[in-house]
Amino acid sequence: MRRAAPLLALLLVACSTHPDTVRTLPPDRGAAVVYVALGDSTVEGVGASSRTLNYVSLLHERLRAVYPGAGVANLGVGGATSADVLLRQLDRAIEQRPNLITLSIGPNDITTRVPVEVYERNLATILSRLRHETAAVVVVNSIPDLAVTPRFSRSRSRETVGRLTVVFNEAVARQARAHGAELVDLYTTSRHEVPLRPELIGRDGYHPSDAGYSRWAELVWSGIQSRIAAQRQ
Repeated sequence: MRRAAPLLALLLVACSTHPDTVRTLPPDRGAAVVYVALGDSTVEGVGASSRTLNYVSLLHERLRAVYPGAGVANLGVGGATSADVLLRQLDRAIEQRPNLITLSIGPNDITTRVPVEVYERNLATILSRLRHETAAVVVVNSIPDLAVTPRFSRSRSRETVGRLTVVFNEAVARQARAHGAELVDLYTTSRHEVPLRPELIGRDGYHPSDAGYSRWAELVWSGIQSRIAAQRQ
């Protein structure tokens, strides 16, 4: 019996430090799934020709094909930084009692020179609260490669912006992993595809076009699909 005590202690420590079981969306296709989107102008849909063609609306459309009763609340605001999500969007998201949350934030932190340490601390707080105060599946995307957009590709700040995007994405990956969020890699895809497909970027040379948002939705949907529970027979 004396030998069992250390073993029990080790098991308790292991259980307390083990990540939560991977969260999934309901197996019941009749569930009234609530989807909440957090983030900046790309979440709001700047660059799309219609609100119905931003990536959040496109994801909602795909979600309704699986869960016909699914609803959506798009809380994205142009110009938002990670601090804005933390202070102005997070509480509203939690109040919705969501089943699914997408989070896309970071470019404005980079362009307004927010230190990566501050960004990562904000991200950690956001993801921690979502993990502990909701039962939602959280899907986070990496920041697309800003340096390949027309706004920065010929700019003197191209190298700096490109380097910071990599550093900020390392923070995204760390915090997504630490808090059990699904991470979707938009960086690699944008880095390879945008130079070859300029139609993915809108007229302002920075935000996605309708085609860009369609591709964005396709990629994020792959992350959401991996968290949809199998339907019970």
